[in-house]
Amino acid sequence: MKKSLLLVAAMGLLSTSVLAKEIKFATEATYAPFEYLDDKNEFQGFDIDLARAICAQAKLECSFHNQAFDSLIPSLKFRRYDAAIAAMDVTPERSAQVDFSDIYYENSAVFVAKKGAFKGPEELVDKTVGVQNGTSHQSYLVDNWVSKGLLTVPYASYQSAFLDMMNGRTDGVFADTAVAADWLKQHKEYAVVGTPVTDAKYFGTGFGIAVAKGNQELLTQLNKGLAEIKANGTYQKIFDKYFAQ
Repeated sequence: MKKSLLLVAAMGLLSTSVLAKEIKFATEATYAPFEYLDDKNEFQGFDIDLARAICAQAKLECSFHNQAFDSLIPSLKFRRYDAAIAAMDVTPERSAQVDFSDIYYENSAVFVAKKGAFKGPEELVDKTVGVQNGTSHQSYLVDNWVSKGLLTVPYASYQSAFLDMMNGRTDGVFADTAVAADWLKQHKEYAVVGTPVTDAKYFGTGFGIAVAKGNQELLTQLNKGLAEIKANGTYQKIFDKYFAQ
């Protein structure tokens, strides 16, 4: 009888520890409006609010840790973090390395340059275009534009890429549409060149939360939380906060 009581108590403690588990999210916090650090050095952005809402819905604690974008998947593979939320396109190449949640944001990409400088992307051939290192955007340019003469310049962050374009070191930047739109609000002398790119081979079907291969328990919790905040209106409130015109 005592053994049974002890077993029940132990199972209760185990259950409590699971519910109270901290989900350690890796992100790359230079990617406004999805993730960034505010003037108090605190994590903010659409992805951050979304992850917090999912954790609250699932009754899980969560914390955020800033990492270089190209280190996010290796960090998951080595179990340094539980999940990565960083405006990450769900692509076949990435899906071979990690598992993804359901899609939480549909994505596209655009070229940005000085307003009136180029009529279309084809005029950027033989020009320099900044792109974040290790991203789908970089892969797209390398596979589709480098052979045509476009010169890519890799950056650790889009902040640095946009800054170099402003200083005349590059002719343009290739970035996520929402990131570009957020930046263009404060830089009216620049504009989108051409139309958004939606190639599913590189940008997948949208953004997903990544977890280590085989971590089905966490994936189920994240998907359940995501579905519930979509159903109760929380997702739409967060979306409108960052993307409503």
